[in-house]
Amino acid sequence: MRRATRIPTRLRSAVVAALLGLVATLVVPAGAAHGEGARVAEQTVGDVTGFTADAPKSVYRLTAGKAQARVSFVSEETFRVELAPDGAFTDPTGKDIVLPQGTPPRTRWRDAGDRYELSTSKVTLRAYKTPLRFELRRADGSLLWSEAKGLTWDGEKTTQTLARGADEQFYGAGMQNGRGNTSHRGKTVEVGVDYNWDDGGHPNSVPFYLSSAGYGVFRNTYAPGTYAFTEPVTTSAQEQRFDAYYFAGPEAEDVIGQYTKLTGRPFLPPLYGLEIGDSDCYLHNANRGERRTLDALKVADGYLEHDMPNGWMLVNDGYGCGYEDLPETGKGLQDRKMQLGMWTEDGLDQLADQVKAGQRVAKLDVAWVGPGYKFALDGCKDAYQGIEDNSSARGFTWAPESWSGAQRCGVQWSGDQSGSWEYIRWQIPTYAGATMSGLAYTTGDVDGIFGGSPQTYARDLQWKAFLPAVMTMDGWAASDKQPFRYGEPYTSINRKYLKLKESLLPYMYSYAAEAHRTGVGPVRPLALEYPDDPKAGTDAAKYEFLTGEDFLVAPVYEDSAVRDGIYLPEGTWIDYWSGRTYQGPVTVDGYSAPLDTLPLFVRAGAAVPMWPGIRSYEDRTAKSPLAWDVYPRGTSSFTLYEDDGVTRAHRSGAYAQQKVTVRAPRSGAGDVSLEVGPSKGKFEGKQTSRPYHFTVHTGDAPRSVELDGRALPRHGSRAAYEAAGEGWWYDADDRGGVVRVKTAVRSTDRGFGLTLEGASAVGGRTPGAAATVSAPIGAELARGTAGQVAVDVTAGTRDATGVSVELSAPEGWKVSAPARVDRVAAGETGRGELAVTPAESAKPGDPAVLTATVRYRSAGAERTAVHRFAVEVVPEPPAADAWASDLDWLGATNGWGPVERDTSNGESAAGDGRVLTLAGKTYEKGLGVHADSDVEFYTGSRCSSFTADAGIDDEINGYGEVAFSVEADGKVLWTSEPVTGASETIPVDVPLGSARHVHLKVTDTNAAKGGDHADWAGARFHCG
Repeated sequence: MRRATRIPTRLRSAVVAALLGLVATLVVPAGAAHGEGARVAEQTVGDVTGFTADAPKSVYRLTAGKAQARVSFVSEETFRVELAPDGAFTDPTGKDIVLPQGTPPRTRWRDAGDRYELSTSKVTLRAYKTPLRFELRRADGSLLWSEAKGLTWDGEKTTQTLARGADEQFYGAGMQNGRGNTSHRGKTVEVGVDYNWDDGGHPNSVPFYLSSAGYGVFRNTYAPGTYAFTEPVTTSAQEQRFDAYYFAGPEAEDVIGQYTKLTGRPFLPPLYGLEIGDSDCYLHNANRGERRTLDALKVADGYLEHDMPNGWMLVNDGYGCGYEDLPETGKGLQDRKMQLGMWTEDGLDQLADQVKAGQRVAKLDVAWVGPGYKFALDGCKDAYQGIEDNSSARGFTWAPESWSGAQRCGVQWSGDQSGSWEYIRWQIPTYAGATMSGLAYTTGDVDGIFGGSPQTYARDLQWKAFLPAVMTMDGWAASDKQPFRYGEPYTSINRKYLKLKESLLPYMYSYAAEAHRTGVGPVRPLALEYPDDPKAGTDAAKYEFLTGEDFLVAPVYEDSAVRDGIYLPEGTWIDYWSGRTYQGPVTVDGYSAPLDTLPLFVRAGAAVPMWPGIRSYEDRTAKSPLAWDVYPRGTSSFTLYEDDGVTRAHRSGAYAQQKVTVRAPRSGAGDVSLEVGPSKGKFEGKQTSRPYHFTVHTGDAPRSVELDGRALPRHGSRAAYEAAGEGWWYDADDRGGVVRVKTAVRSTDRGFGLTLEGASAVGGRTPGAAATVSAPIGAELARGTAGQVAVDVTAGTRDATGVSVELSAPEGWKVSAPARVDRVAAGETGRGELAVTPAESAKPGDPAVLTATVRYRSAGAERTAVHRFAVEVVPEPPAADAWASDLDWLGATNGWGPVERDTSNGESAAGDGRVLTLAGKTYEKGLGVHADSDVEFYTGSRCSSFTADAGIDDEINGYGEVAFSVEADGKVLWTSEPVTGASETIPVDVPLGSARHVHLKVTDTNAAKGGDHADWAGARFHCG
């Protein structure tokens, strides 16, 4: 929900409780409406007493006493099973979810004695007679699933019980916060509205799941359900009817495809929908003071001034937020290459006029969630259609609560959360997991709508740049949360990833078109692409995902410059930033990931289309280049999809596709050829000609490069290459060595061939010869003081000779001359040490990144390796006793607003707290925080203990529940029992020993963070 002002916790809890009660009232189990409720004993369907077949329509009926079952075949691999305990079939979803499927397949049946067999050419459904029990097999007789007992029902629900396979894994159930990209085996998931948008919640639920055994099940209902993937598997829905569609594999992609063919393929977003969006309230926003709707244009100008992409702006995002001057606002945004978005808090009555005024994005409200999600689905469809009925644009909506079928009309968004490291952690598995339910576009706000910090914002944005859709929202935070608000170095970091996202638009858009065609979204769990990998569906791969087939993203979700536990599946993987290669399956620990570095890997064999250098897709001109980033290994290909990016003309065939095929050795030396096919198809605005740029990751220079048999000129420098209209250049300093090639303008309807003679697969002519570079973790440097920094060089399978190690540092820092090592033997490690002096202006806690560039000779060639790593700038540690609130801290995260010095947490802005008060006692000194919070101090081994009085501030008037802890150098030194607003004040006296870093943490303990205003009153370090 979006609100212009903060609602007190008790009121918010009451609102949620009331909404849940309303939904419970509206979705009453059929039996309960007659006073039966849970008192009705469970019944199981009995013996078959009758059977009828309508073979031409592929529909079969089975009678079991009063109960009636009906089997209807939709396709060779899809069918529907219904059970009416009272013999009367009903369908509450009507035509809302399931789309017309055309003529049913030819089927046949036979009486096999103890069972009826209902078959297509692909599957056979067995209906055992005594009692009625179903079992599904493929045409070859192999088992897909089997009921452990017949369908059951009571006064609240109907349940199917399936035997679980020995190694069977389960996925799906829609957006399951904190899980989903790993298997649900052994777990229970809820399918239905709970208004819990944090870890463990399940917004945008989908009553569909799939199994690694090669099948999927969709419950055709609006009723909430519970799926227990235990032994046996029990799946129930809160209604006295059973209605399920079944899909047979063979692969998970096929199952998702069949499900989305039935309920609707994901829509194809406009290109601006794949750019970041911005959301805020501009009229009547209590958190920002009075503004006007046209003030949104000033924020839009901020994106332009900071050279940052932005595709659209939601200008009325807050309860009670109005709007004015809509046509002028829409036109102003379009002039800035952005689109107007509106929130539908007040319904859809004004949508037509708003669209005519320029609206192209509609965000739906939780108020659209009604009985069994019908309101939510209708709202999604109506808003989507309203945009299309009143403009030439594609429908584009966002929804916080939705149901099956919503994938065809909108982005599913996980709701309102607070930015924190924990927020990043649980969101990572959420969105890739949702892909397993046919949800192609799922996302969350960058760094939440409140809380957060410059560091968590940067970390959250960098991995969400690899989601198709993403939005930043401002109205609740202590200050606006646009990506340019935090100053340097954060603005540059955020720009880097937004520009990378923009350059990858042709790659992402091609996968969006694939989702529209097949139902499989761009963001994928490893288990989808590597189903035979025993670790892909486990916690080993929980905090990573694939974007398309080629990018593996492993976000940093802790306040750390190092990422451990990155699992790379089978194949060769290349570090996107350094060019270092890894051979999977392997788990990578100790990956250096300073704040500006997202752990990102590319699959060998990838050919990635890119639009280099743009801020908006509208920056493209008729002569703009199409760039391909190529990682040659074996034979591989990629098919680029293009259309006008905005209108609906693609639905009538106005689009084009262009295939690039790469042929290279699987390893080591050999020619690399690229076959660029013609662009087939037409659409308005299609480039009839364009230049092509290629970056080919070879690791060694080729002898020559030929274009259709004609030798291209080789250039000796970057400047010469960039000045030329055509030719190639080997850049030894870029990611282990890349070949850059560009062509003159060429007709897009004619293909061409490019050959790199005497080149190699990714990794170079001598695989393993490249050296690797690392730096010891945890280096600390004091402002204005020289310190030693070590860089380690490990030779590969060949000696590294003439090794030179140099460092680059932030502006104002000083670095000594390069260190030199004559020889590092194969497999051995040599070390270079350099003196580094941070600038006097360096701020403790801000990210400081050093780049080590190592030049050496190995395997007969001059080579370069680059390694980026973080060092920490620390303040002078206290030399005597000091109040915590008087010290600089290295970092601070907080659940609501900023950490306050010498006042309570207050509201969302800095300095709006009150006098610290615990149990009636006031304190002049201390820290006011809000769970979950973490404040880090540098004590440099000089402090012997920490003391404070801890508790929830009296301003909360008795509620809230938290736990306090003191941690040092990675160890928990002390933690409290749960503390409420009514608890006694807790005295804190913790010995620190020789600790260098001390964290004061407060965590929520009852999953209700409102009111968790915690005080470290009288907080003091005893030092000297």
